[in-house]
Amino acid sequence: MPPKYRKRPDLLLLLSLLLIILTGPELDHGKIRQLLLAALMFVPVVLASVRLSEIKGWVWPSILLALGSLVFSIASGISRTPALHATKWVFLAAFFAVSVVGLFSHLRNPSAVTEEHLYTAVNIYLLLGMTWFALYSTFDTLRPGSIFHAKGNGGDSELLYFSLVTLATIGYGDVVPVHPEVRILAALEGITGVLYIAITVALLVSSFRRQNNYR
Repeated sequence: MPPKYRKRPDLLLLLSLLLIILTGPELDHGKIRQLLLAALMFVPVVLASVRLSEIKGWVWPSILLALGSLVFSIASGISRTPALHATKWVFLAAFFAVSVVGLFSHLRNPSAVTEEHLYTAVNIYLLLGMTWFALYSTFDTLRPGSIFHAKGNGGDSELLYFSLVTLATIGYGDVVPVHPEVRILAALEGITGVLYIAITVALLVSSFRRQNNYR
């Protein structure tokens, strides 16, 4: 595959993740908008599956988890039971986690640092936020009140916001984990966000130096 096409799945995946983040607060109101937001959620799922299909050993796990999340999303939309809704989020969390591991395995030993690797690095970071967002949504579904919202329950977009600010270790305090397990989960996300940036920068700088030494 020519280099100019090889980077396109990573770029499209990045754009789809940014689209969810930017449009989430606007679409998370009303049934029709929420259905559109739920549909948009599967755009990065499809694009991540396409990207993982290019990495040996990660095709079938991603496809099976993507299909599972799709099936339970449809089922939860029909019956609207908490168990089905939570199962959907569990499948999505597992899918995003597999995507993170698969993409990072590709990122950690690049022969040369290109735009593709930079897109991949940013995608992994955002997918980490999506992974914890799905986990928070699981807890919020099964144990309502486990996450305190200062302005009431803001829906899925507010949990995504909470995940992103926790990943970046900002922590404004307007959304606070109350349940002990969720608090530990949030602490682990903050630690993961810091370690990921440190490790990724070290890997890319090391690869860039090797690339210059071979010139």
